[in-house]
Amino acid sequence: MNLRVLVIDDHTLFREGLQGLLTRRNIEVVAATGDGTEALNLTQQLQPDIVLLDMRMPAVDGVTVLGQLIENGVTMPVVILTTSADERDLIRALRAGARGYLLKDMEPDDLVAALRDIHAGKTVVAPTLTQILAEVVQGKADIPAAESSPFDDLTPRETEILGLLAEGQSNKVIARNLGISDGTVKLHVKAILRKLDVHSRVEAAVMAVEHGLRANNA
Repeated sequence: MNLRVLVIDDHTLFREGLQGLLTRRNIEVVAATGDGTEALNLTQQLQPDIVLLDMRMPAVDGVTVLGQLIENGVTMPVVILTTSADERDLIRALRAGARGYLLKDMEPDDLVAALRDIHAGKTVVAPTLTQILAEVVQGKADIPAAESSPFDDLTPRETEILGLLAEGQSNKVIARNLGISDGTVKLHVKAILRKLDVHSRVEAAVMAVEHGLRANNA
């Protein structure tokens, strides 16, 4: 069976190289993009078998895109493909609903085998991380916790945007200030509201002000 994959990665060279690698191994890349907002539309339009998603992207990070995909009701597996072997990133991605966490330095055939296993219904973690995951699950590994804050789950970009919301800036002004699109700002704001469990940008801004969060210290 021909596997259909959507690739989301902001590095053009890596994205094109991955596309060629998968194609040579009889995996169809239905589209490849470096834009998290466009990725949401492409996923709905193309309905790939798997979404292969970079963890760290400058405009919208992978876990934010993952959360939005799940909120939009996608049923296909979403897999993180990243350079980060940090257990915090691993746990955050799996908690957010990722069906796989794979590393960019994996052997090509191992990557392809992992994708086929994930398509068959398994959750797959890169071999070098399976021991870390097992220890976390069994409670044998401590993931050091920072002092708790309601903003812990926000990405750096989301924290920055929340600080601007607290200053009363509109989406258009935030987009202009950060050099990103209105659509990307809206995506971030939706993620912020979901993570803070509030229903409006005003509530989020009030929470930020109450906790002393400002754009200059976000």
